[in-house]
Amino acid sequence: MNIYDVSAKAGVSIATVSRVLNGNPNVSDKTRNRVLEVMDELGYTPNVFARGLGLNTMKTVGIMCSDSSDPYLAHAIYYLERELRANGYDSILCCTGSELVNKRQYFELLLSKRVDAMILAGSKFVEIDSAEDNNYIIEAAADLPVMLVNGYLDAPGIYSTVCDDHDAMYQVAHRLLQSGRRQILYLYTSHSYSGMNKLQGYKDALTAHGMPVRQELIHRCAKDLGEAKELLLSLADSGLTFDAVMTSDDSLAVGALKFAHCRKKSIPEELSIVGYNNSMLSYCTDPEISSVDTKIESLSIITVQSLMKVFGGGQVPGKSVIKADFVQKQTTDL
Repeated sequence: MNIYDVSAKAGVSIATVSRVLNGNPNVSDKTRNRVLEVMDELGYTPNVFARGLGLNTMKTVGIMCSDSSDPYLAHAIYYLERELRANGYDSILCCTGSELVNKRQYFELLLSKRVDAMILAGSKFVEIDSAEDNNYIIEAAADLPVMLVNGYLDAPGIYSTVCDDHDAMYQVAHRLLQSGRRQILYLYTSHSYSGMNKLQGYKDALTAHGMPVRQELIHRCAKDLGEAKELLLSLADSGLTFDAVMTSDDSLAVGALKFAHCRKKSIPEELSIVGYNNSMLSYCTDPEISSVDTKIESLSIITVQSLMKVFGGGQVPGKSVIKADFVQKQTTDL
């Protein structure tokens, strides 16, 4: 018998059961009594290790990411765990995939482990198209701190540390336009909070330069270098011309470079290419790919520092923003 059974039988969320177990006052007497009755009926006993010695903390933080094989998220996890260990905290990692139902299930699983806080790494945990799908995060934040790494959700108990993706992409597009590029193709991977800020930065730079935002130059693509290459080949074969490619991830930039090699385009004379995240991928190509450094180590450090301040009762802003850097390599001459 576990906390899931109690939640299902009582008709309440895992977070509500957790509140009852923790003695949180933000539960109505009716709901509290219902949960306690179900616990007694099912013979459920809270984890002895978590509660047996009257401990107020497990010194453990839950970390969720959508895909630990992604270089950006893998680095985030490494830095977050490193900083948590340095502050005396263990961590439990769950890799959720992209489906909402799985995100919620893993979120509730970590809550059932009585973690002291939750860290959601990456912007894909904030649902842009359906605000109500974020309620499970907002509800849990009433009981424990929820930290978002490069995602933003405005609610009490939620603290976001983000890179200024909009400004980063605006500056890249601005520099490309200043260098004489006029047909800038934009490839992106998702409609996440970060993804939409990047796209808007690209659009705003075009508008600021008096250039039209051409939808035929904006394409969503899976985070796969082979698919990115094939997409560009298809676009070129359809008659679309472009003299620069901006991407929301380095993997797409590698695909753009493979396209350029396939069509024997000189880099950067005929085609400029810019990646995003300044990952190892951008250094492994020939030529090396210019990219945006989103400071994932700094984002992770600030996230954990903010969490420690919250634990200590300190004041922490709901949103902390850091500035990205453009790292010029061999695929641009900006």
